Amino acid sequence: MLEKRRFLQVLAGPRQVGKTTMAHQLTAQLDFPSHFAAADAMAGAVWIEQQWESARLRQQQSGASDYLLVLDEIQKIPNWSETVKRLWDEDTLAGRSLKVLLLGSSRLLLQQGLTESLAGRFELTYIGHWSLAEMQAAFGWDADRFVWYGGYPGSADLIGDEERWKRYISESLVETSISKDILMLTRVDKPALMRQLFDLGCLYSGQILSFNKMLGQLQDSGNTTTLASYLTLLGQAGLLSGLEKHGPHPIAARGSSPKLQVHNTALISARRYETFAQIREQSDPWGRMVESAVGAHLLNSALAHDFKLSYWRERNYEVDFVIEKRGQIVAIEVKTGGDLKSAGMAAFKTAFPAAKVLLVGNTGIPWEEFLIMEPALLF
Repeated sequence: MLEKRRFLQVLAGPRQVGKTTMAHQLTAQLDFPSHFAAADAMAGAVWIEQQWESARLRQQQSGASDYLLVLDEIQKIPNWSETVKRLWDEDTLAGRSLKVLLLGSSRLLLQQGLTESLAGRFELTYIGHWSLAEMQAAFGWDADRFVWYGGYPGSADLIGDEERWKRYISESLVETSISKDILMLTRVDKPALMRQLFDLGCLYSGQILSFNKMLGQLQDSGNTTTLASYLTLLGQAGLLSGLEKHGPHPIAARGSSPKLQVHNTALISARRYETFAQIREQSDPWGRMVESAVGAHLLNSALAHDFKLSYWRERNYEVDFVIEKRGQIVAIEVKTGGDLKSAGMAAFKTAFPAAKVLLVGNTGIPWEEFLIMEPALLF
């Protein structure tokens, strides 16, 4: 983004992963001037035009050949993309060299606006939850601490008081994401049902659960179509996704039971009554936390590097994760206990002979090491 050519760059990703901080660090490094502004809930399309005009005027007054306009929380503004398109095209016709950086925490609304109004004019970069490598570099965390506390950098200085840390995750991150990135920006007829679905997803992260079984455990009435749409919205807010079953037929895969997967293991820990020290001594719950951490690592990498993440199951055979890009397939099994059987992987290899197979944990790649690796390099 420090390049000299004119650009319209969009940074999208969940809340509290450092998008705004990154933008401020960028502007501090530039050798040309910039203008930063953040939208609030009352801002409208005219606000974008006001900020844009301010940037044009300041560039003209400064005599700078290059100028950067940064607009944060752009998803809060209705029809933002149409206004951006008009102003961008005006600058193109006028020969202005104004560069634009847009930040947003709702991937769904950003992508809708980009594809509907700004086709061919932008570059989109997904900024996901922090990885183990990033938390190690910034805070000196080890792999165990990362599995429990996850990848929210803003919460790192609170882990000395777990109750306070859990309140911060639940109230400042989860509730804000649901209320401001979903409920205020998208029509949701049953918000209580969506919150119950999120709680259920955190409880069953790493497990395959049919929508009918979900309905049986939720207090609010609904239907499978409603749950599927709410799960999609939670995924687009960077909270909870439902992975599809891997298979040769996309329509059948979309109709399969989802494998629930949090985007950040902090979302699980904040809802458990145990402390880090207590959960670490319980082999089965800890093993499920590790598998969810591996799944979150794969999911964030898939969003950033544009590959598909799914699971595989046929009859009694199952593979934890399958990643796919341009016809290349890698099956990943996660094992943290003493079980060395790989019947599911053997069955998968029979069904997909050209696929690569990878064991994480036990006699394979240590899970601590895998969480530092970039999964996109497996292709």
